[in-house]
Amino acid sequence: MDSVLGTNLSWLLASLAHVIIVIVALVYIPRDRKPTAAMAWLLLIVLLPLVGVVLYLLIGNFRLPAKRRDEQARIDAMIRGNVADRQLERTDAEWPRWFERVVQQNENLTALPASWGNEAELYGDYQASIDAMAAEIEKAQHFVHVEFFIVAWDDTTRGFFAAMERAVARGVTVRLLADHFSTKRLANSKATFAELDRIGVTWAWMLPVMPLQGKYQRPDLRNHRKIVVVDGRVAFMGSQNLIDRSYDAPKNIKRGLKWQELMTRLTGPVVAEVNTVFLSDWLIETGEDLSATEHVPATQLEASTSSDALMCQVVPSGPGYETENNLRLFLSLIYGATEKVILTSPYFVPDEAMVYAITTACQRGIEVQLFVSEIGDQFMVWHAQRSYYATLLEAGVRIFLYPAPFILHSKHFSIDDDIAVIGSSNMDIRSFSLNSEVSLLVRGETFVAAMREVEQGYRDIGRELTLEQWRREPAKATFLDGVMRLTSALN
Repeated sequence: MDSVLGTNLSWLLASLAHVIIVIVALVYIPRDRKPTAAMAWLLLIVLLPLVGVVLYLLIGNFRLPAKRRDEQARIDAMIRGNVADRQLERTDAEWPRWFERVVQQNENLTALPASWGNEAELYGDYQASIDAMAAEIEKAQHFVHVEFFIVAWDDTTRGFFAAMERAVARGVTVRLLADHFSTKRLANSKATFAELDRIGVTWAWMLPVMPLQGKYQRPDLRNHRKIVVVDGRVAFMGSQNLIDRSYDAPKNIKRGLKWQELMTRLTGPVVAEVNTVFLSDWLIETGEDLSATEHVPATQLEASTSSDALMCQVVPSGPGYETENNLRLFLSLIYGATEKVILTSPYFVPDEAMVYAITTACQRGIEVQLFVSEIGDQFMVWHAQRSYYATLLEAGVRIFLYPAPFILHSKHFSIDDDIAVIGSSNMDIRSFSLNSEVSLLVRGETFVAAMREVEQGYRDIGRELTLEQWRREPAKATFLDGVMRLTSALN
């Protein structure tokens, strides 16, 4: 065959294949996907067809397998049946109608109701929060439930592991869930789980990527929750993982990075809802239903009669649900704010809806503040986050930068003077769509006052970024910001 003809034929076939790929992508990719995400995928496939197709086949499905979603729906139905007749005395005589609708929305989406008569304490000291959890495990008489995105046995967590060992020795059942991909990649992962086996903890992986064992889903879907429940009477949740403050990573140690977290200790009826999240995850991952033996109903938990008692509601979210429960919660609260919105998120990569909610709040005359880290530990995410600063600053958002070498990893926000959210969810597209998260909605002035003290600590140690300062950023950096912003939409 003539070489010119062969070359032309090859180009023709390649062009035809490209057209077919683009047409197929136009048919399938936009289905049930946000326009920005669909456009990002289509752009990648048009510009780099082979790379785009391979990536789409690998991580293009942003939902868990149907079997896991069906199991989550079945569990939610069970939860609704269990709480249908539950009547907890409401201690708050005045409740804004808009907020009541938010609580109703959460229950409709997750099956978990709000509860009254709860108490909560915040822990901003890294070691102190781990020690507090260990201290509660020391008191355990029946069961301990531990669920973390990352679990490591190191100098920071040895006391926690020792408390679990002593609990097991007393005859207490200790169960632990850890995210498979994120924990297994740690250098000391084998030692960690060998230690768990030695001390008698019953453990399982969350979202395991084990195709040869029939356990597979999109490999970057992760369970990002952080939960500890002891005897169904006390619970902890928040942003902190069970690992050293440096995450035991040589690159972090070299840079001197230290993670700053915020956890909350809970007592009261809400502990039953936190425990329900663990029991649901355990059932999905292991097939073992513990509800008959390790579920303590909210009606059996003592409700505080203090005037400072809190209304709380647990809101799980993730790819096991058909809706983005956490995003809907965040948007509803921001739109309901009347005075101030104060946000803290280590990875702030919002979608259009979140950007509009925040900037609209500014236009309504509401004070909006955002706390983020001065430096980043993830190159792509950090640059994508920076790409939103100009829009936010121009709208009137005050941005405060937490100083190096700390990574402000806390995830919480407050609305006006009596509403707050704390949990595992970042305000980014990954947390909204791809990660299993758990958030806690709280109504109570004392809790928000305590959170205000935490926020003031961030201001005291950090610095405010002004629009004038931001406009002096070098073009190279802002170019990278824009490119990484495009990649963040690939969900």
